[in-house]
Amino acid sequence: MISKKEVNHIAKLARLGLGEKEIEKMEKELSLILDYFNLLKEVDVSGIEPAFYSDERFKESPARDVMREDSVEESKKAKKLLDSVPETKEGFVKVKAIL
Repeated sequence: MISKKEVNHIAKLARLGLGEKEIEKMEKELSLILDYFNLLKEVDVSGIEPAFYSDERFKESPARDVMREDSVEESKKAKKLLDSVPETKEGFVKVKAIL
């Protein structure tokens, strides 16, 4: 079981401001998630090959059609956007400095 102190620490690292009810909810939910991972640790996978693919193995995969060569094309939407702003520089929208 994860403690409120641990939930507060995680929330602080994630820069989340959690109320008391949210902390209690996260305490329960994170505990369930960690319990599930602990259950997975008990599964015997000693006879199972790792599932990783190099580029060569992926070429033989049925999903190979997902990979395609990148092609650079002029975007009509980008041109329309650039034409609609008051100032551009080298193909980018120029805005006032904010920092």
